[in-house]
Amino acid sequence: MAQTHFGFETVDEDQKAHRVRGVFDSVAARYDLMNDLLSGGLHRAWKAYAVAVAGVQPGMQVLDIAGGTGDLARAFARQVGRHGRVVLTDINEAMLRVGRDRLLDEGLVLPTVVCDAERLPFADGAVGAGGGAAATGFDLVSVAFGLRNMTHKEAALREMARVLRPGGRLLVLEFSQPPAALRKPYDWYSFKVMPLLGRWVAGDADSYRYLAESIRMHPDAAALKTMMKSAGFGHVDVHRLAGGIVALHVGIRC
Repeated sequence: MAQTHFGFETVDEDQKAHRVRGVFDSVAARYDLMNDLLSGGLHRAWKAYAVAVAGVQPGMQVLDIAGGTGDLARAFARQVGRHGRVVLTDINEAMLRVGRDRLLDEGLVLPTVVCDAERLPFADGAVGAGGGAAATGFDLVSVAFGLRNMTHKEAALREMARVLRPGGRLLVLEFSQPPAALRKPYDWYSFKVMPLLGRWVAGDADSYRYLAESIRMHPDAAALKTMMKSAGFGHVDVHRLAGGIVALHVGIRC
């Protein structure tokens, strides 16, 4: 059995998705509150920046992967208008249910799909052929703070490229590796404060310890750029945020 990492722990590949699901089952109800506390509300600014960079236009087709409680999907839905579509997906049903219910409370009815990003249940992206054939696939795919939890990141990136139309864009908003000057205070905060807040507010220190560990195991910005190019994205820009703690990668499908 092939092995992978679950935080700092080495586990069989078939165990990782199950254990990640357990983490998010545990934190779903207080996920947004904890994000606000842990980031000082900055996660909202990072997501707003990603939405601005996306430049979504009316009529576009957008796929939000690992969309959780629906922050990006909500913003995109208001931009695509009546003739566009935003599909909200997550592998975790508890997270997706929270996101769907929040959107419904705001009057937004979006298609929501429980699915694995490594095996997306959508057609290949293609431009419309002659004779009036319709284009298939998505103009934009987004994944915010979800890629690092996927077992086979390369496979997930290839799937994201597959469902995009040629020229479509992928936005990956994710934690990255900060510069050396920030590592010591960042590590102290991640491994001391995050689990403590997790225990006090969410009643779960272990899940937030895993989240801190998963960030350290995620590829740095340069490595992720290389992975995206290998997955079929001909051009990849990297936007470093918060002193390099967060990075937004924008890839264009060949």
